[in-house]
Amino acid sequence: MRVFVTGATGFIGSAIVSELLDAGHKVTGLARSDAAAEALAAAGAAVHRGDLDDLDSLRGGVAAADGVIHTAFVHDFSAYAGAAATDRRAIEAIGESLADSHRPFVVTAGTAGRAPGRLATESDAPDPAAPRQSDGTAMAFAARGVRVSVMRLPPSVHGEGDHGFVPALIGIARDKGISAYPGDGANRWPAVHRHDAARLYRLALESAPAGTRLHAVAEEGVPVREIAEAIGRQLGLPVTGLSAAEAEGHFDWLARFFSVDNPTSSAWTRDEFGWQPAGPTLIEDLDAGHYFVQS
Repeated sequence: MRVFVTGATGFIGSAIVSELLDAGHKVTGLARSDAAAEALAAAGAAVHRGDLDDLDSLRGGVAAADGVIHTAFVHDFSAYAGAAATDRRAIEAIGESLADSHRPFVVTAGTAGRAPGRLATESDAPDPAAPRQSDGTAMAFAARGVRVSVMRLPPSVHGEGDHGFVPALIGIARDKGISAYPGDGANRWPAVHRHDAARLYRLALESAPAGTRLHAVAEEGVPVREIAEAIGRQLGLPVTGLSAAEAEGHFDWLARFFSVDNPTSSAWTRDEFGWQPAGPTLIEDLDAGHYFVQS
């Protein structure tokens, strides 16, 4: 299959590209810079120049593809609403280009906010009030002749090269001299290793029916206190809980993410697609030490 991948040189996207190539697919990645283009070429993928704001470039990438995987997102949390709007427009442009073709389209979303206070499942609808509407925007194309599926990722997709929430927590701990957690630290983050997530993206591309929601979750919920303790062990820092007000000041923009309780099941996904995560756990990855090597 000829697959067009957005975010193809990112932490998750690059793992997906490798997974697809190893499975015999032909990959074209969206590249917005010379460095990204060089990385794609080195990986063995074709290059399509453009970015998420260039909707014509997205349409051009779709035109030459048998399927699309969309992982790109502008990770600027100081302008999150704008990033979410960019994502929505990109999904709409790709979906319109795929309409009535029955080609696969795998769209990235998140698990957070699905079912406050209980274990979230694949049947839970997206939050209509959330700024990011990747899930709902994508699913609208299931009725328009697109084999669309939504891949919900947990807050921590971990592994070597991660530059997401966990490295941000490590940076805050270094700067503040303590490894902290909100409240009693009992709130939970689901997690998955990047290579396990990449394999599930491939399975979705190859076989997910239109309208499918998948949970790329290996661990249903890691208490955030355990994450803080692992960071403290590696940095040799004290570990402590913070009140809600203290956490707001300590973690800044990350406070609302690190305070969420987001236990999430992937039981249906595993049964339906025969997906069995095999990578290390989040705490094992932290204890391996690579998150703490400074260049």
